[in-house]
Amino acid sequence: MIKNVYAPIHKDGWKFVGIFAVIATILYCVSPFLGFFGFTLTCWCYYFFRSPKRTTPLRDGLITSPADGTVCLIQKVKAPAEYEMGNEERTRVSIFLNVFDVHVQRIPLAGKVKKIIYHSGKFINASLDKASDDNERQTVIVQNGDTEIAFTQIAGLIARRIRCDIKEGQDVKIGELYGLIRFGSRVDIYLPQNVSPLVSIGQRMIGGETVIADLIAPTEQRRSITH
Repeated sequence: MIKNVYAPIHKDGWKFVGIFAVIATILYCVSPFLGFFGFTLTCWCYYFFRSPKRTTPLRDGLITSPADGTVCLIQKVKAPAEYEMGNEERTRVSIFLNVFDVHVQRIPLAGKVKKIIYHSGKFINASLDKASDDNERQTVIVQNGDTEIAFTQIAGLIARRIRCDIKEGQDVKIGELYGLIRFGSRVDIYLPQNVSPLVSIGQRMIGGETVIADLIAPTEQRRSITH
């Protein structure tokens, strides 16, 4: 827990921590109480941009979670036409990130970046089904041999910035950092055809660690129970 809270932060976060710290100092000059409030927000800003180390399972065929958060939707859908992934339905797993989750994203499957697609859009609640189609988002398609997956960073109600630090044609490794969404958001992952998820709605995900699917030993979608 301590390592998670005091983890190094993403480089994109330092400027925001600095801004919050300056504001906290100004508020303290006005009132110690306001200064304490500003200091609390500065700590939260640092916490938001944390990027803890993760231990990624290494084995051919594993697909890991691209983000921390909670599985909010699992649906059979056709990938958008611009993805060029065929007309067959595939399983889409949606992971909702609240403002207290780690907001860096990680590569779920090793391979080569085939395509990166930016979609302009709205900023509605990321937990809603229609956010996959209506919200501002950025999709990465990775190919590994004959296998293709797509994963999408989706802006949320208060999110206004999606950062993607990889390029088309780049070779990527499973579990490596590739992006960041600032503030509440969502990440969708489109699994290959005929591959079922090993996770359930309501399950907590750990980016780069939780196994979402297994290409070598496919099984039926797992059931779950909440106690």
